[in-house]
Amino acid sequence: YVLTESCRQLDGAAARGTVEPWTALRTDLTDLGTITGHPDRAREVTADLDHRLAALTAAPKPARTPTVFLFDSGTDTIFSSGRYGAPQAILEAAGARNILDDVDDTWTKVSWERLAAADPDAIMFVDYPGQSYAQKVEMLRSKPGINGLRAVRESRFFNLPYALWTSGPLNIDAAEQIRRQLETWNLVPASGITPRADDAVR
Repeated sequence: YVLTESCRQLDGAAARGTVEPWTALRTDLTDLGTITGHPDRAREVTADLDHRLAALTAAPKPARTPTVFLFDSGTDTIFSSGRYGAPQAILEAAGARNILDDVDDTWTKVSWERLAAADPDAIMFVDYPGQSYAQKVEMLRSKPGINGLRAVRESRFFNLPYALWTSGPLNIDAAEQIRRQLETWNLVPASGITPRADDAVR
């Protein structure tokens, strides 16, 4: 089974990533429930997702929506995620704006100049082997034109495991935890939402 978010078209065909991320997740949960013979459990998980998402959607909004950049990994370019990836839905639910919300793709590469021009309020990280959190932060702090960005100057960094960023039921946990972190930074108003988990990698 290939997750809806991961489906790619044949070469020369229309671009991948045409399904809104929460819709893609609900589709996958339903399909996997059917495939495994547990449709009732799939309905329970989907109902829980919708309940928690509704609470986030109803949370107080700030006068200005904070901007966030998702840093997956960096070399001469940065791997991040556009408007059709799970991070888009996660960040929106948390009350932030993905600075790549105009990129019609899921996971994709962007230039360092794109990050510099956006000057985000915060930077989120995808934690997994290959490039450590410390290495990524050092890269940001040592790169001219990047080290002066608001998020870097204020150390507004938040690091969550890979599994929370890729399309799946943990996406709602990521959204709740990011909301709480944005509140800690006073970028969004207090909501009273208590995340069910603490998965931040420190």
